[in-house]
Amino acid sequence: HSYFGKLRDRIGTQGMADIFNQIGVSLKSSGYIVECFTFVDASHIVTKETMWKERDAALSNKEAALNNDNVSNYAADKDARYGCKGKDKYWFGYKRHNAVDMKHGLISKTAATPANVTDAKGLKHVCPKQGAVVADKGYCTKPAQDTIKKNGCHDMTIKNRNMKVKNKDKDRFISKLRSQYENVFAHNKRRAKYRTIKKVQYQCFMEAIIFNMKRLVSINAPPLEFCAKG
Repeated sequence: HSYFGKLRDRIGTQGMADIFNQIGVSLKSSGYIVECFTFVDASHIVTKETMWKERDAALSNKEAALNNDNVSNYAADKDARYGCKGKDKYWFGYKRHNAVDMKHGLISKTAATPANVTDAKGLKHVCPKQGAVVADKGYCTKPAQDTIKKNGCHDMTIKNRNMKVKNKDKDRFISKLRSQYENVFAHNKRRAKYRTIKKVQYQCFMEAIIFNMKRLVSINAPPLEFCAKG
């Protein structure tokens, strides 16, 4: 098992980012990623299932509760945070933000953030530079809308019911369109293999590379041509 740890240290997060980006360049030059329609979403990565020991330590120091303001003082992973999605889904760890090109369902960008970063704020890490951004209601808020506009993209996010610009027919079309690519997130690992945001980002890059290679095989794509960097 030490082989994988040594290999990770030798490649490093930046090295893995370079590999992922170079594959992305080849996918674009080969026409597999076109950034016409890009589906974005986020999924959870759990660092630790239970935090009883950390909670007890916080209580012994007369902390009112264990929360995102003080958890770094007690948790082994200093970068991990509590996250929430919906009304009853809580976890301790990180979020994986993915951008999926909708031509072939390939991951064009991936980023890891602490779990308390909202989907809308995390969009800036994976937003494309062109085309339409297809996303759920979590991306109809101002931070995401500002990012979409700044990047010169077309807004295809589902709107909340109380928004004046909501178009039910358009939102039904978007929901049907994006549903075909939600299975990309079903392949994501739900557990963090490492501690710290830097190493979790390494994990996200590696898993995205593996997913894309498998996807290329499933669509019977010919071998990619790689250009020497620089």
